[in-house]
Amino acid sequence: MKIDNAYLDILPVIKRALDENRPVVALESTIISHGMPYPKNVETAKRVEAKVREHGAIPATIAIVGGRLKVGLSEEELEYFGKAGHDVIKASRRDIPFLIAQKKDGATTVAATMIIAAMAGISIFATGGIGGVHRDGENSMDISADLEELANTNVSVVCAGIKSILDIGRTLEYLETVGVTVVGYKTDYVPAFYASSSEFNVDYNYDDPAQIAKSLHVKNELGLKGGVLITNPVPEEYALPQAEIEKTIANAIDDMNKLGITGKDTTPFLLARIAETTEGESLETNIELVLNNAALAAKIAVAHSTLS
Repeated sequence: MKIDNAYLDILPVIKRALDENRPVVALESTIISHGMPYPKNVETAKRVEAKVREHGAIPATIAIVGGRLKVGLSEEELEYFGKAGHDVIKASRRDIPFLIAQKKDGATTVAATMIIAAMAGISIFATGGIGGVHRDGENSMDISADLEELANTNVSVVCAGIKSILDIGRTLEYLETVGVTVVGYKTDYVPAFYASSSEFNVDYNYDDPAQIAKSLHVKNELGLKGGVLITNPVPEEYALPQAEIEKTIANAIDDMNKLGITGKDTTPFLLARIAETTEGESLETNIELVLNNAALAAKIAVAHSTLS
């Protein structure tokens, strides 16, 4: 594979894998700097990379370092992002050219990770949950850039559904409008991040990673742009009761509104407040669902690599 982007640095082991059509799974860096406290964030990032390797694929954690688009981070870089935390800019599509021009660092969101993964030729990405339409979004117009990226960028995302701090129903309506298929892995219902299920149906239910890979392959052969959202419920033993977590989320949103927190600061605030309220239980659930998604993404990537 020939990469022409002058701003892109691909770790040699990842570059070799891509050149040889071996399976690679993209991973985001916002979850390291903005999703968890140090040192748990770095420990989790290393465990997620190990989980991808365990299932036969190469992990590619993505970030912006000194204005360079990095596909694959060293241990020192993982440590830096973990320690720096919120001091690192949370980078979405709109931020990328400005961070490059100013030679700054950025922890990539789902949207930014998809963009950089696509530049490198990586088509499978594992994360925790995607952004979406915020509650009361019909008034605030607070809608994550993740949704437009899924509609336009050829990277499919394995996640535990739409973050349950959001409006899942309206997010699914948005995804339907822009033509993004929502697949459930061994489930008929869209997972609700901390909870293993919601009241909303997926478009297709598959119980075999190879079946998912085949559908992605056909989509690519048809030349249809955009990704597929592959939802994977958190293992039942780590799931939180839906009614309980819903009450916790409602209280956290109320606190956020009282403090006037908006925009890209909302998700980190809510996740931290929920973790505090649940005495760390939600954080452990978050970690387990990310590991679970990394395993599934690796299996899909392995099956997909045999079809390309």
